[in-house]
Amino acid sequence: MAGLDLAQVILAVIVGTLAAIVYSLRILILLERRVASMESNIQKMTSKVLREETIIERAISKKRK
Repeated sequence: MAGLDLAQVILAVIVGTLAAIVYSLRILILLERRVASMESNIQKMTSKVLREETIIERAISKKRK
């Protein structure tokens, strides 16, 4: 009976470890989605800034002529 208790403890430790790994992967995926969202927002902002810069450069070059 003592061997069965030890096996149950080992099984509980293994199941707990697997649950912790699954939870960590879930959190990692959520964080990766947030980072991807931030990257897309940054990309949108930089494209807007680039468009505005080209407009400003055109306006400056027209004033110089």
